Amino acid sequence: MAINSLSTGWRPGVCTSSTRPTAPYEGQQIYETDTDFLYVWNGSAWRQIPSAATAGTILQVKQTVITVNPSSTNSSPVDITNMNVSITPQSASSKILVTVNMSLGFDTGTDDVNVYLLRGSTAISIGTNGTTMSSAYLRGNIFGDLGTVPVAINFIDSPNTTSATTYKMQWKTRVGRIYLNRRGADSAFSTSSSITVMEISG
Repeated sequence: MAINSLSTGWRPGVCTSSTRPTAPYEGQQIYETDTDFLYVWNGSAWRQIPSAATAGTILQVKQTVITVNPSSTNSSPVDITNMNVSITPQSASSKILVTVNMSLGFDTGTDDVNVYLLRGSTAISIGTNGTTMSSAYLRGNIFGDLGTVPVAINFIDSPNTTSATTYKMQWKTRVGRIYLNRRGADSAFSTSSSITVMEISG
């Protein structure tokens, strides 16, 4: 740290992203010359100081890729196996962009399902009619058992927290059985799904 004069102000330690202090102390601040970002050590990890990041900057990305093939006949919303991802925002003012890509399959042409995006136990992207806006109400008779039905969800959330936050998917069947990553009961045909979250500086 150096303070040269009132005109130059306070200067934190400088380094690069690959030469950060190896034994930092809580509250220590650094400026990375290769990223132009300020960081502070919170006692367990370096956290970017939000004011150093231009609004709209992607601060971190987390992703879960799901290759298992769960199925469900539950008529009430239940978690989709492994369809979740956690992120710890660096700032309470950050936005979280959630991107979901799923492949759903049906046994018959009359099966259908509702899917929901949740933050923790709270359903988000809910419309005024009580259904899931960014999710999808799918009918098996669109494709029947000929293949999988793609589901794509993009939602910008404002969790207003710096605590670990989990985003997940749930589903409920209205008729019949629903499958993830496979064409109905046809185990010879399988694919993958993913849920991705990106922290974006506010």
